[in-house]
Amino acid sequence: MTTDLSIVHLISQAGPIVKLVMLMLVIASLVSWMFIFAKYKEFKVALEVTNTFEKRFWSGIELNELARQVGSDHYRRSGMESIFHMGFQEYKRLKEQKGMEPMHVVEGARRAMQAQYTREMDLIDNHLPFLATVGSTSPYVGLFGTVWGIMSSFQALGNVKQATLALVAPGISEALVATAMGLFAAIPAVVAYNRFSTNADRLASRYETFMDDFTSVLQRQAHLSMEENK
Repeated sequence: MTTDLSIVHLISQAGPIVKLVMLMLVIASLVSWMFIFAKYKEFKVALEVTNTFEKRFWSGIELNELARQVGSDHYRRSGMESIFHMGFQEYKRLKEQKGMEPMHVVEGARRAMQAQYTREMDLIDNHLPFLATVGSTSPYVGLFGTVWGIMSSFQALGNVKQATLALVAPGISEALVATAMGLFAAIPAVVAYNRFSTNADRLASRYETFMDDFTSVLQRQAHLSMEENK
């Protein structure tokens, strides 16, 4: 008699605990792939927006004109654009107040940019902890299913007078499927997490560099304005 060791048959013949483990791993894998595709698109858009805005910012365009374009109601701001918008709006607001020193005006704009930078990075890092969790825990969850399945198989052998490989093989195979599914869920999550974390660090570095450069530009403008008002 030939034993059916196909994946579908092994899953269907697995015990309830092992099936529950497999179901958890399948759900975790599906959610991970959903987040992977969403984050891939998000990072792609963020990189395109950053490249485009940097070219516009350093093209020589007047800051007031750039702020008008970025600040228009129909314009969806994100990333570096949003950091620029918040910083320049705060700069203009503080500049209009009487008795404000240029240094205080620039510091206020810098704080506004830093606050927006934190919000942007929170959005970028969203869902990455889930991928890290799936990548680190899925193999152990699968291993738990495997251990439980093997224990059940050996317990069943206790009621048999003569144990043979044919009796042991199906139960162990069913259990090992859980480990395979754990690895199937973990590997893409780990690869995606490492890739997205690297992209997030690169974007964060570019945002921070932009804030430093923009702060220098605002410092020059603030001092020029002060000289003109004397």
